[in-house]
Amino acid sequence: MDNSRRSFMQKSVTAGLGLAALHLPFGALSANQFQGMKFGLVTYQWGKDWDLPTLIRNCEVSGLLGVELRTEHAHSVETNLSASQRREVKNRFADSPVTCLGYGSNFEYHSPNQVVLRKNIEETKAYTKLCSDIGATGIKVKPNTLPAEVPQEKTIAQIAASLNEVGGFAQDFGQEVRVEVHGTLTQNLPIMKRIFDQVTASNVKVCWNCNDEDLLAPGLVENFNSVKKWFGDTVHVRELNLGEYPYDALFGLFNQIKYEGWILLEARTEPENLVAAMKEQLAYFNALAAGKSIK
Repeated sequence: MDNSRRSFMQKSVTAGLGLAALHLPFGALSANQFQGMKFGLVTYQWGKDWDLPTLIRNCEVSGLLGVELRTEHAHSVETNLSASQRREVKNRFADSPVTCLGYGSNFEYHSPNQVVLRKNIEETKAYTKLCSDIGATGIKVKPNTLPAEVPQEKTIAQIAASLNEVGGFAQDFGQEVRVEVHGTLTQNLPIMKRIFDQVTASNVKVCWNCNDEDLLAPGLVENFNSVKKWFGDTVHVRELNLGEYPYDALFGLFNQIKYEGWILLEARTEPENLVAAMKEQLAYFNALAAGKSIK
């Protein structure tokens, strides 16, 4: 699909949503949705039980026009797909207004067991190739901890070296490696910064994850600023109207840096009507992106 056709389909889907059905107190859908930050879905809980045609259709209807495919879910986009099956996945997205952003993996690089480490690195490479084959743009990976029995600096250096290896591989396929701010200790932004201070592959990026730890000293603004130069195409958020996370302040920071990537909903609740809930979250997103408070 050429860019003009994709743009037309995106605008058509957005225009057809209609905020009235959502019964929300703030304005209409932003006409500038596709000129700055964009809103999409991680199939963490919402979407995990949908096959691929259903997932794409529900993203179209809801207006969440980007998707990160989570591992081992019902859409079954895995490395066991044949070449023709990979082309079919690519074509399904190309024929829709929905962008396949890539694969949300659980690959991690902190283990002191070198056999385990190597397995994670090689499987990352295999799924990076899958992302390329289906027309996606990157793969999400993560650290999960800093093992207590190993000096922190040694594990941090190992994680960074692993990211440089998979990043170098991914560059050959035009893919971004998105490092989710995740895990015990490693979800603390000062630790993430120490990792990225040793990352040299330019396509390895930080995926901000909206953890409570973002608010720890020295605070949200300082933590955000400490890693913002490494932001890539994706950010993860939870339900924007729930909890105490200061999404209005976070969106203000993203607006300040003119962020143009995808804000991806990694929802954890179990609403009865998922598509209606997705539309509702899109309205909250558009309000926040426009600088409005929703609380």
